[in-house]
Amino acid sequence: MKAKTILGPALGLLILTGAFTACGRGKGPSPAAAAKWTIGVSQCNLGEPWRVQMNQDIRNAAAARPELKLIYKDSQNDSLRQTSQIEEYVSAGVDLIIVSPKEAAPLTAPVAAACRKGIPVIVLDRRVLGDEYTCFIGADNVRIGKAAGEWIVKRLGGSGRIVELEGLMTSTPGQDRHSGFRKGIKNSDLEIIFEADMKWLEPDARGEMESALARFPKIDLVYAHNDPGAHGAYLAAQAAGREKDILFVGIDGLAHEGQVYVKQGILAASFEYPTGGREAIETALKILAGETVPKEITLSSRVFTPENIAAGGEWLKGN
Repeated sequence: MKAKTILGPALGLLILTGAFTACGRGKGPSPAAAAKWTIGVSQCNLGEPWRVQMNQDIRNAAAARPELKLIYKDSQNDSLRQTSQIEEYVSAGVDLIIVSPKEAAPLTAPVAAACRKGIPVIVLDRRVLGDEYTCFIGADNVRIGKAAGEWIVKRLGGSGRIVELEGLMTSTPGQDRHSGFRKGIKNSDLEIIFEADMKWLEPDARGEMESALARFPKIDLVYAHNDPGAHGAYLAAQAAGREKDILFVGIDGLAHEGQVYVKQGILAASFEYPTGGREAIETALKILAGETVPKEITLSSRVFTPENIAAGGEWLKGN
């Protein structure tokens, strides 16, 4: 039976189910074997600042836990490479796997296979298909995209010409940030005049924005699925001498990236997407100790604007 539980406004973790699947059940070590656990971490790529921060958050959380040994692998935006990494972790007999998949479909089978071998798997940020994993941790991308859309409608007074620069659309965050955004602008007079998949990468976003600028003499706002994408669009507009005529909105809200862009006046808003690195280690420790964990943990998000950045942003409704 499903149940919802709010753990607290600070962490804002929304437990969607109290179930613990058969994946990893009974993997808890005997007391004699509890001196050290090995966790394999598979990151889909380290070309994005947000993912570098995720790995750092994992390291920081694990640093105070000498009973943990972590191994890191970077799949370099290659699903086949990431599949091999998970298979290698299984062959090596790690105690638990943390994976942030590049794409849902290709990583579903190796994650399920690891679970069937009795190795718990925590899926971070991007989902796999089905439910053969131990725990998913991430923010609600549909809600964030919808909040961004509603904020943009209000900021533009209900009408305007929009460029949407999408994340990798074979990944679940890209799909959810797109669908949520479209829900947020529904019933407004906003016009999407250009949309392109910039694959989460700033250079790709800059190139796509150059194409949009060449085609459209009037653009009111750029909605990018991450802050590097919004920044790349800003640089393209700046090179064309049009950055002051356009608003730029992104997602991620890292302290050293999106929040800085807001303070500098480059972004009109940045919506936070927490990495979940700390929560992954906290959850891993519970699993390894044989405790029951939620099937899904949803992280809370804030929006940062020039008006609220000094106060630490504003929590999105529904957190």
